[in-house]
Amino acid sequence: SKKVRAGKGKMRNRRYTMRRGPLVVYSEDNGIVRAMRNIPGVETACVTRLNLLSLAPGGSFGRFVIWTQGAFKKLGELYGTLKSGAPLKKNYHLPRAEMENADLDRIINSTEVQSVLRPKLEAPKKFEMKRN
Repeated sequence: SKKVRAGKGKMRNRRYTMRRGPLVVYSEDNGIVRAMRNIPGVETACVTRLNLLSLAPGGSFGRFVIWTQGAFKKLGELYGTLKSGAPLKKNYHLPRAEMENADLDRIINSTEVQSVLRPKLEAPKKFEMKRN
C-alpha cells in the first residue's frame, strides 16, 4: 500500500504515501508496542489516550481496530454505561441517543406523519424561451 505521492510533494521530501493499517488498542504495555512497531502500517494506542483521528482517520469510519481484553474492560471504567456514570471521570455520563427509533424512512413514511403533511405542490408552468 506504499505509493508515490502525486504532485510536487515528491520534491519536498514527502515522496511516499501509505494507507492506514490496523490499530491495536491496549491497556497495559506488556511488550505489545515493541512487537508491533516493526510491522509496517500497524499502529498501537493506549486505551486511556485514544484519539478520534487514530480511530477514524480522515473522518471515515471503518478502520480495523484490534482490542485487547484489558482495554475492553478499561473502557467500561473510563466511560461507564448508560445506567451508571464513569468511575474514573467526574460528572461524565455517556450521551444518550436523540432518537430511540433510528429508522427515519419508516417514521417519515408512516401513516401518522403522512396524514398531517400538506399535499405535494405542483411544479410551476414552464414557458418556452422567446426566439427572435
